[in-house]
Amino acid sequence: MSATSVNLQALGAAAKAAARGLALASTEAKNRALEGISAGLLAQQEAILSANGRDCAAAKAGGLSEAMLDRLLLNPQRLAGMAADVCTVALLPDPVGEYIEMRTLPNGMQVGRVRVPLGVIAAIYESRPNVTVDIASLCLKSGNAVILRGGREALRSNAALASVVQEACRAAGLPEGAVQFVDDPDRARVAELLRMKESIDLMVPRGGAELIRYVAEQAAMPVVAGGIGVCHTYVDVGADQDKALRIVHNAKVRRPTICNALDTVLVHRGIAGSFLPRLAEEFARAGVEMRCDPEAYSFITAQGCGTGAQEGPPPTVLRAVEEDWGKEFLALVAAIKVVDSLDDALAHIQRYGSGHSEAIVTEDYSGAQRFLREVDAAAVYVNASTQFTDGGQFGLGAEVGISTQKMHARGPMGLREMTSYKWVVRGDGHVRPA
Repeated sequence: MSATSVNLQALGAAAKAAARGLALASTEAKNRALEGISAGLLAQQEAILSANGRDCAAAKAGGLSEAMLDRLLLNPQRLAGMAADVCTVALLPDPVGEYIEMRTLPNGMQVGRVRVPLGVIAAIYESRPNVTVDIASLCLKSGNAVILRGGREALRSNAALASVVQEACRAAGLPEGAVQFVDDPDRARVAELLRMKESIDLMVPRGGAELIRYVAEQAAMPVVAGGIGVCHTYVDVGADQDKALRIVHNAKVRRPTICNALDTVLVHRGIAGSFLPRLAEEFARAGVEMRCDPEAYSFITAQGCGTGAQEGPPPTVLRAVEEDWGKEFLALVAAIKVVDSLDDALAHIQRYGSGHSEAIVTEDYSGAQRFLREVDAAAVYVNASTQFTDGGQFGLGAEVGISTQKMHARGPMGLREMTSYKWVVRGDGHVRPA
């Protein structure tokens, strides 16, 4: 169904009805649908990429930023990756019906908990058309109906992808209406969705800070919000510099437009004089703009970096302003700061971090353990790039989103995060004494 053929209240009621049947669907039926989605993405590649091409052309003409255009773009490689991720979800254990625990009380009664679907999940998201497939796949496998509402910039792409998903569900015999797509780009429909607490059990926003804040403030149902990533990498005094350069380069340059990309590099003063000029050369080759605190600026420019004296392209070295700390750049821009100690690095992350992904590069075991223990974030790394914060990379197949809050899910949200539980009690004539 779509918002142009029925009103949203009817769409929500249909999703609620489908959720009851989907909660009882067999693992085999759900996996057939997922396999059909994967095959359909490849079979319909030409139509999907054609729709995406029209979206990208319109978005570029409308002045959409380069970061958002990169998120919007689909190509054969990304489409193949989406299809592979759906297959991975099909191979994962079905969480529905899984017993979390079962114990026998002294009176002989058995008490335990079993996983159950949440019901109807609605997702409001921007730019990334792969979210349509990721969320639909995880919701189907976890027994949840889903209502998808993407942004107007990806309307054609999302419609083509949703059509593939819906056809695969029909072919697998899943309840009609298990996957709903809202094809009306009017923002008023978002406001209406956020009031539909009778039909929607959980709302998941994915996009920029403004969208997430709006949904969190206006939704009448529970919201799992996150995805805003201000990510730091701290290079400790005892770090292997070659290792640190590889990690920092990957965290910033691989895909700078995603929420787990590095934004700020913190460097211990004891290593700054040797490390920062090398980092400046690496970033110069990658076209990364460096926004430096006074000490980092001095360490870099004192050795000729940024002056044209070095070989290769000169780095872009600017003086940082206060707004550069705690900023999600989503571009080839990084803030650089020199710190005196691990304590200073931890204090900076506590003040400016968003609770998404934080990393330390060090060979000191006790320092690494302290970083893991004290940093309050959804994902905390030792000697690895923050770009691994991803459902697929964590073995979840895909993700509904990355939660930076603590209730009810945190970090990449996979199948288990899309379930709740109910208590199961088995007795044999048990009655509670007076």
